[in-house]
Amino acid sequence: MCGVFGIRAPGRDVARLAYFGLHALQHRGQESAGIAVSDGGRLTVLRDLGLVAQVFDERTLSGLQGELAIGHTRYSTTGANAWANAQPLLHHGPTRTVAVGHNGNLVNVEALQERAGSRLASTSDSEVIAALVANDERPLTEALARTMRLLQGAATVVGLAEGKLFAFRDRHGFRPLVLGTLDGDPVVASESCALDLVGARLEREVRPGELVIADDGGVTVTQAVPEAQRSALCIFEFFYLARPIQPEQGMREQGIRMKFNPLAEVAGKRLVVVDDSIIRGSTTRQIVGMLFDAGAAEVHLRVSAPPVVSPCFYGMDFASEDEMIAARTDVEGVRAEIGATSLAYLSLEGLQAATRRPESALCRACLTRDYPTAVPVNAAKDRFESAPA
Repeated sequence: MCGVFGIRAPGRDVARLAYFGLHALQHRGQESAGIAVSDGGRLTVLRDLGLVAQVFDERTLSGLQGELAIGHTRYSTTGANAWANAQPLLHHGPTRTVAVGHNGNLVNVEALQERAGSRLASTSDSEVIAALVANDERPLTEALARTMRLLQGAATVVGLAEGKLFAFRDRHGFRPLVLGTLDGDPVVASESCALDLVGARLEREVRPGELVIADDGGVTVTQAVPEAQRSALCIFEFFYLARPIQPEQGMREQGIRMKFNPLAEVAGKRLVVVDDSIIRGSTTRQIVGMLFDAGAAEVHLRVSAPPVVSPCFYGMDFASEDEMIAARTDVEGVRAEIGATSLAYLSLEGLQAATRRPESALCRACLTRDYPTAVPVNAAKDRFESAPA
């Protein structure tokens, strides 16, 4: 659920533009933020835990000078919420130095770690992408294309190397990426809202398997790997990522108490409450309980997504299946557990129609258990925490 941003704009304050772009993408991740710049090919990275506005100020931004910049705001899905895993990640290889920001989860990361043959400083699955590119003796474009062919799972990536900006999506296109221009200068971002905030114009979505490279010669877009027969943009992108979500359950519960304060006017009323989704059910149960405690006569819950019944292996930080309330009971069972007067979900067909995209273009595995790739045996977020740094 991370956000990525990239820009090549000689003569502009690219670090500040990246900062504003990350502000627009803050809803995609709030654990850490970072910006990397390239100045004549020399890479500088500043990253830390916290919100964008906590990590950067006028002093730190003024120290990030260059012609190209990438930015990243993180919600951890592989690797702990620790400084070592904040992005962009910088990797020094025998061929080149590479800075990378990654949105998504790889499902073959163990095999890639062996292939990279480098000692990694992080416990996320993202640094291996930088290592593969940094260690490849081929020219950068060929090294990127080869790396893209090796990746299985979700990888929307922005990066800097050799004075060039690059960006790509995996062949399934699990996570979004858009291409825009700012007075002729190329800008890439997870969502078009970041383009809007920096004054850039949306050109189009980057297609699955496409590689974008921007340098002194302009912008080159190539189909570096064939698009999968089944493309798989995450359907949750359409309804779930519109506001911050805390990654730890205790923080979620505290956030609920701070965010929701029922008005006295609810007393004696029959309420209809709309939510985007129900995962564990604990948040919804708490909200329903707060409304009844405030005197509501009835609480009728309507959900703008079908029941979530299966975990995501591609970058959404869901619960495990045994923690998902809808995976172990039917709609009436969910209603009883959360304490609502009534409960109804939007149908899968209704959600699909609302996206205005064909079924073949989306990943709906969390709703259907039908995954577009093989899934890892061990997908725990902390599975690399014991690995040597």
